[in-house]
Amino acid sequence: MPTVVLMDVSLSMTRPVSQDGSEEFQRKNLAVHGLNMLFEHMASNYRLEFTALMAFSSLWELLVPFTRDYNALQEALSNLEDYDKTCVESALNGVSNVVQQEWGSACPCQVVLITDGSLGIGKGSLRHSLQTLKQRGDDKKFPLPFPFPTKMFIMCVANAEELQMTGTMDNLEELLRLSGGDGQIFTMEGPLCMQSVQAMFGKLIDRAYSPFHAVLHCGNLSSDVQVFPRPEPVVVDEEVEPMPLTVNTGTLLASNFIVEFGLKETNIHSVIHVSDLEIVGFIEIADISSPPVISRHLVLPIAVNKEVDEVGTGATDELEEEASASQMAGKSPNFCVLLHGSLKVEGMVALVQLGPEWYGMLYSQADSKKKSNLMMSLFEPGPDPLPWLGKISHLGPISEAAENPYGEDDSKSPFPLQPQVKRSYAQNVTVWIKASGLQTDVQKILRNARKLPDKTQTFYKELNRLRKAALAFGFWELLKGVADLLERECTLLPDSAHPDAAFQLSHAAQQLKLASTGDSQYAAFDHNIVPMHTDFSS
Repeated sequence: MPTVVLMDVSLSMTRPVSQDGSEEFQRKNLAVHGLNMLFEHMASNYRLEFTALMAFSSLWELLVPFTRDYNALQEALSNLEDYDKTCVESALNGVSNVVQQEWGSACPCQVVLITDGSLGIGKGSLRHSLQTLKQRGDDKKFPLPFPFPTKMFIMCVANAEELQMTGTMDNLEELLRLSGGDGQIFTMEGPLCMQSVQAMFGKLIDRAYSPFHAVLHCGNLSSDVQVFPRPEPVVVDEEVEPMPLTVNTGTLLASNFIVEFGLKETNIHSVIHVSDLEIVGFIEIADISSPPVISRHLVLPIAVNKEVDEVGTGATDELEEEASASQMAGKSPNFCVLLHGSLKVEGMVALVQLGPEWYGMLYSQADSKKKSNLMMSLFEPGPDPLPWLGKISHLGPISEAAENPYGEDDSKSPFPLQPQVKRSYAQNVTVWIKASGLQTDVQKILRNARKLPDKTQTFYKELNRLRKAALAFGFWELLKGVADLLERECTLLPDSAHPDAAFQLSHAAQQLKLASTGDSQYAAFDHNIVPMHTDFSS
């Protein structure tokens, strides 16, 4: 997801920091050093990330629009100028405008706010903005929460004790809460120095910018891949579960048990999330159609150094080694490349399992006529994320089927699966919106009753349809009323009527009266009134 770096260039950032036995630094210099470290890491491990750089004091300025050129970002950092007081609200309005103009309101974005903890003075300060939240009109609303999904990370070039003494921490925590709470406040530990700022930005990298490496398995074949962007944690709300289930890329929390995937710590500012992606089968694109997904990711093959398994920090002296390693990797066989080509040629997708009851699909997506990428889309966690396929665990190879489900000439498909229970909206449901509808159904029963025994099957069909509707609506009086009508029809039968007609009418009237009492034996919804067996013949 794109990142906006919001740099505080107010006068308070120029406060000197005493260094023992060395030249003095300003807090701004420490912040620039930390951002350079972040940009170097992203240039090495997050090359596809779009990043924008903004500076703010009482006003805001877009120094570098969204770009992948990290050299331009670092050059802009070296040319920062100092301005007046801090106004965080103005800067957040600028972030909202810049992101919406470039990405709209649907794309999630990360905001990295770098400040020294001085929130401004008087009107326009963060403290004043938060105190007047409920006193604003619709035309002067506070910019948080943003209209787009946001993760906000606040980097304070100050230690926690200093922020607590000035009351700044409470305001920053309120700011984080207003943004949605999906972020973190980072402070410096120990004295304000280069090592402390490196450690603080290292925590940010671990939290938000660590690469996600996975091992893609398919039978005996496997390949090391990088998934970009990182799969984010997914919260599954279960109606029957009081606590939500969290499916995480690093940790799986479900009810009362925890399953941890492998985490490999390489250095102070690089933690690689390692997971296993297991291909469970292949399916045609036409069968999987266009399924609903929660996220899409680019899958890239990587070459892992088995002797020293470390991730570079983007330092200049390592660029040549990375280039040579990439050239060597391009000459060696790779299962990921084979899979991509196969899916593209065959027009199929691979179903991949990320964790217990969490699936996705791998497929080839073309950017142009000559270029395509291997993509992974993640489904909603659950055993049957795509209803027309049924449960993923119930799918199997065609060779195990008694006959080819696609037919001899691939002219048919076993999907979509037909539900075992008929859908309610696909049934002929009896609805009595007006009195005339109910009157019509009763008259239909009476017409068939006068033609017994010739219309015996039709009579009982209509009778059972009315009975079920009355039971569903709790319309007990209707059952008793129809029973009385049937008894009256029985007394009005002509002498020429078939003897079986009187028996059937009496039997039906008796069954309706029993159902009207609410007795569970006779008022069961699934129970049907069947014709009475007699010895008379037509």
